[in-house]
Amino acid sequence: MALPQRIEDTDEAEAARPPAIASALRTIETEREGLACLMAAIGNGMGAAFAEAVACIGAARGRVICTGMGKSGHVARKIAATMASTGTPALYVHPAEASHGDLGMIQPEDVVVALSWSGETTELADIIGYTRRYRVALVAVTANAASTLGHEADICLTLPKAKEACPNGLAPTTSTAMQLALGDALAVALLEARGFSARDFSVFHPGGRLGASLRQVREVMHGGDRLPMVALGSSMRAAVAEIDAKGFGSVLVTDETGRLAGIVTDGDVRRAIFSRESLEALAVDTVMTRNPRTITPETLLAKALQIQEAMKITALVVVENGRPVGLVHYHDLLRTGVA
Repeated sequence: MALPQRIEDTDEAEAARPPAIASALRTIETEREGLACLMAAIGNGMGAAFAEAVACIGAARGRVICTGMGKSGHVARKIAATMASTGTPALYVHPAEASHGDLGMIQPEDVVVALSWSGETTELADIIGYTRRYRVALVAVTANAASTLGHEADICLTLPKAKEACPNGLAPTTSTAMQLALGDALAVALLEARGFSARDFSVFHPGGRLGASLRQVREVMHGGDRLPMVALGSSMRAAVAEIDAKGFGSVLVTDETGRLAGIVTDGDVRRAIFSRESLEALAVDTVMTRNPRTITPETLLAKALQIQEAMKITALVVVENGRPVGLVHYHDLLRTGVA
C-alpha cells in the first residue's frame, strides 16, 4: 500500500503556521518515515524473523510475557493488552518487579517478548538470565542485534535505526511508534493465524458500544408468542388485529409448511387503504411484501443495524431453515446501545 505523499511546505506556508502546528507536522512526518523504514525491513530481511516469532508464539502452550522498561515498558503493556483481547493470552511483567519475585509469573511453556531499543537495559538482565536457565523462548525487539538482548534471544526482531522526532534526539518517539506498530503486527498476524472471529472478539469485549455491536440477534429478538404471524389467505382484518396486538408495526405471513411467505407492515396497510376500495375484503396475499429481508439468529447486532439503516426499515425477520423464529426491531438495537 502506497504511503500518502509527503507534505511539502513552501517557505511562506511554513512561516504562516503557528509554531505548535508546524511542530506537530514535523513530528508526525518523522514518525511516518520511521514506520516506512519498518515496513521496508519487514518486507526484506526482518520478515523471516517476524514469521518465526509468529510461529513460535502461535505454537506456545503458555502465555506471551511482554516486558520492557520506561517507554518500552508502556508499549509492552499495550502489546500485551492487544494480544490478550485478540485471542493470544498475554500479560505484562515489570522487569524490576521480576527481580523481586515476579519471575515466578514466567513458566517454561511461555514466550517472553522483551522490548529494549538499545538491547542493554540493565533491568532486563534477570529476565534474560531466567529465560536462558529455564529454556523459556525469548523474542527480542531491539534496534541493536549485537546487544546482550539481541545476542541471547532465540528470535531477534531488529528494528531499523530511525531519527527520533524529539529535536534533541533523546525522547523515545519514532522508536516507540515502531515498537507499537510491530506489536500490533504481531497481534494481528496471530489473530489471523488462529482464525479469531468477531464472535470470539465479543467474548473479551462485553462492555460498551463495541460489546453491544458484537452481540448476536438471538439475544435480543422477539420470538415465541410475541412473534406476530398470520397464515396465507388470512384477511387483512386479521392481519391488522395481529399488528395491533403485538405492537411491532408488522405481521409475518407464513405458508402451510410454516415457512416465511411475506410481511405486512404499517406502510403496506396505508398504501392498501389508498389504493383499494375495501381493505376488509382483501387477503394478506395481495398486500404483503414478498421475500422480505431476513437475518439469522447468529447475525451480529452491528450487521442488523447496518441492514436496517441501509434499507430504511425498522424491523428484520429472523429465520432458521426458512421459518420465522424472531423479529428484531430498531428500538431493540437502541436499547442495547449498538445504535
